[in-house]
Amino acid sequence: MLVHSKSGKWATWVVFFILFVPLFALPLLVIVVASFATSWSSAFPTGFTGGHYQAATSGASLQALTTSLITAVSASLLALLIGTWAALAAAALKKGGRRVLDGLFMLPVAVPSVVVGLAVLVAFSQPPVLLNGTRWIVILAHTILVTAFAYQSVSAAIVRLDPAYEQAAASLGARPSYVLWKVKLPLLLPSLNAAAGLCFALSMGELSATMMLYPPDWLPLPVQIYATTDRGSLFTGSAISVVLMATTLLVLLLVSRIRTKASYR
Repeated sequence: MLVHSKSGKWATWVVFFILFVPLFALPLLVIVVASFATSWSSAFPTGFTGGHYQAATSGASLQALTTSLITAVSASLLALLIGTWAALAAAALKKGGRRVLDGLFMLPVAVPSVVVGLAVLVAFSQPPVLLNGTRWIVILAHTILVTAFAYQSVSAAIVRLDPAYEQAAASLGARPSYVLWKVKLPLLLPSLNAAAGLCFALSMGELSATMMLYPPDWLPLPVQIYATTDRGSLFTGSAISVVLMATTLLVLLLVSRIRTKASYR
């Protein structure tokens, strides 16, 4: 902390909790409580049940969770591959070319995601590349939306790399491909894992673009939550939301453990 006095530290923690609890923790806690409620007509629920989780972990909801996991994993891997390749290419460009590449990759996150969804829908609803009505158009849209974060994360890590490692390998006669696979990428592994976790989390929660693109047989979990709450089943929707949060946090925890091990390699 930048605050060194004891009273200043206490004041900082108090301000932190005053801001953190109502803005971040309380809304999530309300969702968790609502997932166990049978009715809620006052400040607190008047009944509790675990039945909502039966609907949240079976049938259409379970299928939607599987769809979200497949979509998020596929989009994350594609984004990591494209973003890493582009970041490595940008590092070799001059400043002007690097700025152009940065702008191209950041463009999808500079506009609302619903605009990206519409652009993908228009672009891939006609031959020769007809993806409308298939799962691939959803995966493509998610990839476009999260690749910018993979690109930025890897680009920042490349800037921090010590060039002495590559220079030492090259001075010993290592080919550029060997330097890339055996020196540079292992050094980037913690950042690659962090980028993969971020892309996965963003894809799991993506709704706006997905609403415009998903076919009936490829319904991701955020769309299922929206449809459930739109029908008035707020408590069941809350249970599905908790399942979505828990699944995402579990995967991020696993990724963080991999990143921690990679940082000690």
